[in-house]
Amino acid sequence: MTSVCLTFDFDAVSLWVSTFKQTTATPVSRGEYGANVGIGRVLDLLREKDVKATFFVPAHTAVSFPRQTRRIIEEGHEIGVHGYCHETPIGYTREAEADLLDRSIAKLRTVLGKDFAPIGYRSPAWDLSADSVELLVQRGFLYDSSMMADDFRPYRARRGDRVDEEAFVPGEVMRLIEMPVAWELDDFPYFTFINKPLFGGLRTPDDVYDCWRGEFDYCHEAIDDGAFTLTMHPQIIGRGPRIRMLARLIEHMQSQSNVSFTALGDEARRRDPLLPGVV
Repeated sequence: MTSVCLTFDFDAVSLWVSTFKQTTATPVSRGEYGANVGIGRVLDLLREKDVKATFFVPAHTAVSFPRQTRRIIEEGHEIGVHGYCHETPIGYTREAEADLLDRSIAKLRTVLGKDFAPIGYRSPAWDLSADSVELLVQRGFLYDSSMMADDFRPYRARRGDRVDEEAFVPGEVMRLIEMPVAWELDDFPYFTFINKPLFGGLRTPDDVYDCWRGEFDYCHEAIDDGAFTLTMHPQIIGRGPRIRMLARLIEHMQSQSNVSFTALGDEARRRDPLLPGVV
């Protein structure tokens, strides 16, 4: 069985405000595109294909675009935590990182209701501090989706790794499940152009379809009980030719035997009793 987990980072304007430190009209408008055009196309496609997905939403996005954020939940998808304003947790003290996580959840609840209880987290930086795993466990999170120690097999996260020029010594295995990600399975490096500093991909949808289909086919053919996780952004994948490419990829995956589409949270719950490593 292969589990396909489609995930979308609904960054909207927060990506430009925090990560790229750009608050002028044009970069902000790129975030607006994700909220006013891209997210609708994504949700329409998921409804058409009868697929449930996971959306990681910064608190900044939720309060800036509450109608779009609530639609995600209303259409049966999962929402996970994705920072306060798309900031990296690296460099914060333990207390400051804990406060940031708590404020992010609290702000999401102002839009999604006081009963909103997220079980999934994705670092906006795809990186974690030395305290992140323990802070997530303390707050009852079931899974994280920020690391890359495997490609198609979820595993338990650790705390307290020792990493220096002498050796790498793994730390204590925690209950938190890691649903791994990969830059190869992210739309950002293929499609995004940033002019400060100058970098960008701008590959064709057919190029990316071939890459992603090849990754899926390997997972489906070679990995027993694999989890194929794609990371996408409404402001990127939402452009017309790209959303059509995603539709074609979904159709290819749906045409294969022993394939199911699931939200990350549901997949993590299924795997929780199966994964070793928790005393």
